Amino acid sequence: MTAVYAFSHFAVDLGCAFAVFSANHRSAFGFLLYNFFAFAMQMPLGLLADVLRKNKFFAVSGALLVAVCCLLPQPGLWSICLLGLGNGLFHIGGGLEVMHAAEDRAAPLGIFVSPGAWGIWLGTMLGKAASSPLPVVLLLLLSCAAMVLRKCRRQPALPSAQLPDKTALFPGVLLFFVVILRSFGGMAVSLPWKTGFLSFAAVSCVVLGKALGGILADRFGLKAVGLGSLLLSALLFLFSSSAPLGLMALLLFNMTMPITLHLLADRMPGVKGFSFGLLTFALFLGFLPGYFGASSISGAAMAAGSALSAALLLPCLKEGDAP
Repeated sequence: MTAVYAFSHFAVDLGCAFAVFSANHRSAFGFLLYNFFAFAMQMPLGLLADVLRKNKFFAVSGALLVAVCCLLPQPGLWSICLLGLGNGLFHIGGGLEVMHAAEDRAAPLGIFVSPGAWGIWLGTMLGKAASSPLPVVLLLLLSCAAMVLRKCRRQPALPSAQLPDKTALFPGVLLFFVVILRSFGGMAVSLPWKTGFLSFAAVSCVVLGKALGGILADRFGLKAVGLGSLLLSALLFLFSSSAPLGLMALLLFNMTMPITLHLLADRMPGVKGFSFGLLTFALFLGFLPGYFGASSISGAAMAAGSALSAALLLPCLKEGDAP
């Protein structure tokens, strides 16, 4: 099941990036609108999904909406809003399917989310090259068919929506700021060598970091992997002018993605969709400074951000999270 939704995530993000960066859609305000509907709107969509408990419907309808938006002959800002909404619907539906099946494991969350970066990279290239949308739409339809047809041997009973306990507030705020820092740092860090093939290598390190973060956390513990990856990335970002060390820093920096998602969902078991959407809203907030012209930040600033992220993450980790 995780493989099906990971493949679909790749297809949906590819379709969205293709549409956003194609000549028909391209505009600065449209890019802001897309990110608002794709990320900020996942918070109310997640709460709605928690109440309705129709996760596969959310995921499939979102992917279909993205496919339709890719085919529109004369799109406008309204279609950008629909495109972002389709992205949000898929992420909430697919994310909830994986989260409920994952139970106490973080690995499926990282595997589900990680291929999206490859999809964005490839979709951006295809959109800017004015490629035909048909191959992209076919890929999206294939992912829809896979989601509809996939079978799970054991379908977990979905819990009813329930407000989180007040004890989730403090760790929730800390995790929220950890994700803001990761979003802002990922967009603003200045890596002078990040061109050509090394640009793809950087994206691949983001993908592998998110996938490995969950896998290693399940094996060695959330505390060891979460804090260790951030502190090591802080050290390596000081030398990120070197491509090999910069690539390793990016990989380590992104390993906390499934860990933060798992930690917040664990503290909000009755509203996992809302917890997912809360962190994607943090991604949107981290995107805003770069959109409004904030300067690129150095490797030293990224090192400080990684160390601060580790300090924020530490109180959210329970003793049982240690290996």
